[in-house]
Amino acid sequence: MTVPGWVPEWPVASRVKAFLSTRQGGVSLAPWQSLNLGDHVGDMPAHVAANRGRLAQALGVAPVFLQQVHGNEVLDMDASTAQGLTADACWTAQPGVVCTIMVADCLPVLFTEPSGTWVAAAHAGWRGLAGWGAPAGQGVLEATLARCLRSSATPGLRAADVQVWLGPCIGPQAFEVGAEVRAIFCADDPDAAAAFTPHQAHTYWADLALLARLRLQRAGVTSIYGNDGSARWCTHRQASLFFSHRRDAAKLGSTGRMAACIWLDQG
Repeated sequence: MTVPGWVPEWPVASRVKAFLSTRQGGVSLAPWQSLNLGDHVGDMPAHVAANRGRLAQALGVAPVFLQQVHGNEVLDMDASTAQGLTADACWTAQPGVVCTIMVADCLPVLFTEPSGTWVAAAHAGWRGLAGWGAPAGQGVLEATLARCLRSSATPGLRAADVQVWLGPCIGPQAFEVGAEVRAIFCADDPDAAAAFTPHQAHTYWADLALLARLRLQRAGVTSIYGNDGSARWCTHRQASLFFSHRRDAAKLGSTGRMAACIWLDQG
C-alpha cells in the first residue's frame, strides 16, 4: 500500500530511511480527515488503528509512537520498546526500530550521522525547544544531540558530524506568540531575536524552524537540512497537505496528527 508523504532530501547513509506522512491517504472523517495518526485527539480508535496500519504497511516496518508532553526526555528504543511511552525524543541503533514523532504545527527534527549507525527524532514545539522547566539551555534538541554523541557505536563523534533534518511546522507568518515567549528565548541567546517579528501589541510572529537552527548551530551542528521557513513548509498554510492545531482546533474542535519517522534498514 502506498501512503502519500515526503521523503526527506538530505545526504545520509543508504541504510538510513525517513518518511513524513501528510494528512492524505487514510480513513478518518472530518475534522481528522484523513490519515490521522494521533490516538489522543478524539478520533475513532478504529480509524486511528487503521491509519497506523496503513503507515506501517507502506514503510514495511511498524512505527513506535510516543506520548509527547513538550518536555526534553529522550527514550532509548529497541525491538522490545512498547507503544505510548512518555518522551519527546527517541534514539536507536537497532535496525527496524522506527523512531516516530507526531506533529500538527510543532517541528519534527530527525538526526543521524554519516555512517548510519544510529538515528533519532525529536518533537520541538517552543516549550521543548526552550527547555521549559529544565535548566537553561537544556531543550529537547540539546538533550537529543547529547544522547547521539554518547553512542558507543561512533566513538569520537562530534556535533559537527551529526546530520539533522527539520520537517514542516507552523511558519513564521502564522505562529503568533506573546512577548514572554520571545523573552525566554532571548534571555538564553540574544541571537534568538532574529526569529521574532513584531505583530500586534505585545505579540510576535515566531520562526520555529529558525529557532531550532540557531540552537543546533550553537551546539555545534553544521549539517542542517530541510525547513527554510518558506511557505511550502508551513503546516498552517498548506491545508490540503498538513494538519494544523492552530488553524483547525478552535474552528473545527480538533485536528489530526502526522508522523515523522526515521529508522535503519534491516537489509
